Amino acid sequence: MSKVTAFAGVDVGSLGTKTVIMAEGEIIGSAIIRTGINTEENGWNGLNAALENAGLTRDDLAYVVATGYGRISAPYANKTVTEITCHAKGAHYIHPQTKTIIDMGGQDCKAIRLDDDGNVADFAMNDKCAAGTGRFLEVMANVFKVSLDELGPLSLSATEVLPVSSTCTVFAESETVSLLARGEKPENIIVGIHHAISKRVGGMFSRVGVQNDVFFSGGVAKNVGMRKALEEALQIKIVEPRKDPQLAGAIGAAVIAESAWKRGR
Repeated sequence: MSKVTAFAGVDVGSLGTKTVIMAEGEIIGSAIIRTGINTEENGWNGLNAALENAGLTRDDLAYVVATGYGRISAPYANKTVTEITCHAKGAHYIHPQTKTIIDMGGQDCKAIRLDDDGNVADFAMNDKCAAGTGRFLEVMANVFKVSLDELGPLSLSATEVLPVSSTCTVFAESETVSLLARGEKPENIIVGIHHAISKRVGGMFSRVGVQNDVFFSGGVAKNVGMRKALEEALQIKIVEPRKDPQLAGAIGAAVIAESAWKRGR
């Protein structure tokens, strides 16, 4: 019989559901699955997948925290917490020296500044437009007929940065199609898209401020081209994470779950 006292963080995002299982402050299981239309079902599926990965059952869970846009429908959770707070705690767990977070998720982008304890000191958020999000890059990948994972490596082979004037999804898609029809190289357009997004993100950080160390979280953080463009635009160095940056929100939720359980609430 298992004697593990485990805690779970479930981050139900618009594109992916990320789940982390922790015990005694260590990650013992995780899962990333594609988010479907039923947010409650996504949470359960993610939780079950992560538990299976950890070799545990639901009976081993002492406390569960849900975050992300799907937290509004999470009957499996003891508590729900905003993704900004969870990404802050997750980034601090992964890299304790983190002072600034660039978080690019499926449908929004955030600039978050932390205090020395990993708490949110200030933040700015772009949630009115898809620019600089996973959804925007997914649309762009479809235009180039490549997978989302291929965008970053392709941009690194660019011979020049071809400016893309719009970061509006509809206009950028139209502009990209026109550039391709003109015979421009896809990789030069892709790097231009990354730079356009970076400039928009730079505007958010002008309000929040950038302080080292800088942590890049969310699914878009896996895009090496986006990472490079951000470093150039913001003139900073982004830390190399020792954990999957897409799991940052779920990790933070699991950290909060263990803390809440220990405090008895």
